[in-house]
Amino acid sequence: MTIERRTYKEQAYREIRRMIVEGDLTPGTKVVVRMLSERLRLSPTPIKAALAGLERDGFLTTFAHRGYFVPEVAVRDMREIYELREALDGIAARKAAALPGVETFVQGTLQPLYDEQRRLLEEEDGAGYSDVDIEFHRAIWHVADNVRLLQFMDNLGGQLRFGSGSSSQVPGRIRHALGEHAAIMAAIAEGRPADAERLSREHVRHAAEAFEDSSAPADPAGARVPKRRSAEH
Repeated sequence: MTIERRTYKEQAYREIRRMIVEGDLTPGTKVVVRMLSERLRLSPTPIKAALAGLERDGFLTTFAHRGYFVPEVAVRDMREIYELREALDGIAARKAAALPGVETFVQGTLQPLYDEQRRLLEEEDGAGYSDVDIEFHRAIWHVADNVRLLQFMDNLGGQLRFGSGSSSQVPGRIRHALGEHAAIMAAIAEGRPADAERLSREHVRHAAEAFEDSSAPADPAGARVPKRRSAEH
C-alpha cells in the first residue's frame, strides 16, 4: 500500500468515525459506500477499507448480503464499555502520577481544561462541556505514554459517545464530576499514583452509576438507551 492510499484510508476512517460519534449516522443506519464516497470526495477503495476497520473497532456491524450498519447500542454494551474504561483510566492516571515533573503537566494542561469546564458549567449551563471533558481525559491518556492504552481508550471513548453513554444529564452530575476531576488532578500533581488510580476508577464508576440511573430499565437481552445525550461524564 502506498503512503497516499494509506492517507486516504485514514482520512476516510476519521471522517466516518466522526459522523458516527457525533450522530450524523444514527444507530440502525445503513452505511452506503457510494453516498460516503460522494460526501467525502474519495474513491470507493479507501471507503471500503475504512468501513472494515470501523467494524473491527466496534463502530459498525455487518450482515451477510446486506452491508454495514451503525449498531444499535444496548445498555449492556454501555456497562461493558464503562467496566473497561474504569480499569484503563485507572492505569493511565497511575502512570501519569508517577512521571517526573508531573506538576508542569497538571498546571499547563489539565488545570486550563478543568477551568474551562467550570466556566462552561457556570456561564453556559454545561453547553460544550462534552468536548472539553474528553480532552481532559485524553490528556491523561496521552501523558501515560502507552500507545496501546491510548488506542483502546480513544476507541472506548468514541463508543461511549456514539452509544449515548452519557451521565451528564443526571441533575448535579457535572458538578460532582468536576469535584472528582479536581481530586484526580491533585493526586497526579502530588505524585500519588495509588490515589490517582483509585480516584480515577471511582470517577468512571460514578459516571456509570449515573448513566444507569438515567437509562431505561434493561430487559434480559439489554434494552437500548432511550435517548442521545451530549456529554460523556
